[in-house]
Amino acid sequence: MSTLITRWEPDNRAFWDLEGARVARRNLALSVPPLVLAFAVWSLWSAAVVYLPHAGFVFTTDELFWLAALPALGGATLRVVYAFMVPIFGGRRWTAVSTALLVVPAAGFGLAVQNPDTGFGTFALLALACGLGGGHFASSMANVSFFFPRSQQGTALGLSAGLGNLGVSLAQFVVPLAVAGALFGVPQEWAQAGEARHLWLHNAGFVWVPFILVAAAAAWFGMNDLAPVRASLGEQAVVFRRPDAWRLSWLYLGTFGSFMGYSAGLPLLIASQYPHVNPLNYVWLGPLVGALIRPVGGWLADGLGAARVTFWNFVVMALATLGVLFFIPATAGTEDGFHGFLAMFMVLFIAAGIGNGAVFSLIPRVFAALHQRAARAAEQGEGRDPHVASREAAAVLGLASAVGAYGGFFIPGSYGTAITLTGGPAAALWLFVAFYVTCIAIAGGYLFRDRRAAPSEWS
Repeated sequence: MSTLITRWEPDNRAFWDLEGARVARRNLALSVPPLVLAFAVWSLWSAAVVYLPHAGFVFTTDELFWLAALPALGGATLRVVYAFMVPIFGGRRWTAVSTALLVVPAAGFGLAVQNPDTGFGTFALLALACGLGGGHFASSMANVSFFFPRSQQGTALGLSAGLGNLGVSLAQFVVPLAVAGALFGVPQEWAQAGEARHLWLHNAGFVWVPFILVAAAAAWFGMNDLAPVRASLGEQAVVFRRPDAWRLSWLYLGTFGSFMGYSAGLPLLIASQYPHVNPLNYVWLGPLVGALIRPVGGWLADGLGAARVTFWNFVVMALATLGVLFFIPATAGTEDGFHGFLAMFMVLFIAAGIGNGAVFSLIPRVFAALHQRAARAAEQGEGRDPHVASREAAAVLGLASAVGAYGGFFIPGSYGTAITLTGGPAAALWLFVAFYVTCIAIAGGYLFRDRRAAPSEWS
């Protein structure tokens, strides 16, 4: 079978039923393992940073929050580049290469923590390099969107991203096991209650390497490149001039940024506010439910309307953040309100997961409608290139994912700054509430446009 496909018409029902569905599903299936591993590497620091003091590395609380936040900064920045790579190089080639690159931060972490003289600057660079995992998401989502008809993109993107997001929970579940068990190497020693303890912190990075190499090989030999969606950087860069691209990116900052930011910041937030609670017993729950429910968000958007689901989702997120403010202790160091605090964060993770799927379902609909209106205004009708809207939508999927990933940096960073300046995280949480209000306003605008749209639009 040729790896390059020259004809691709997913919205042609006959083509889809005859051969398109089979090819699309195979490429979707092979793109999921690299995406899971990308999220696992991206989330490595959020799971491993709590072990650094036990391994003998002396950093302040603010520095630890920064190490948890820097992978999101690196990932968000790289997504701006990754968003445009699939139409230039092809989905198969880029998926394989970007997956193989994950070996660099994973192995680098494993090597660095074995040297007790490794400084904060080196760790900060390695944390930024974990952003390679975050960048992978932008290209993966763009690639998946090309393979499926518009009517199924919400479900397909939700399924792909939802399974990929499981990498966050996987990292927070696997890293403690890898650190506690002697896979290989010499352990670090630390004392607890006067007793000597051992941990193999380097295995938190090394454990992912063989799986990364296998997933990269599978993508190279099993996926396809689509010739009809090839485009230069200049052809795709038009999206930077689309106001809708930035509005949709702002909405995705509210959903995915919350998912990644709360995932990265919750372990240290619990440790700082509830020091008698072991955060590793709970922090994997939020990313797990948020990832699992993301396909439901895409499915709901396909059935109920992406704008409607997005609007009400942000209302829930604003109310849940107020709930966190209600339960968080006035003075750190007690367990008062912990279960209510945790329950509100679970609501936030669920809403963020649903919102992720809904916003990604909204993007192709907005750009399909935009080009339909432009074609009618220019009296071009069906003579327009059907791939232009899909290329722009794919670029915006990547751009939105880049903007959204900055939330993974700002949320834990905001916690650290608020705690340093005011003694608690409440100021940061009030800032998040205000942000969700702006998202409600933008989503309300799309909901209004949705209700006024012609039958051929938004469908």
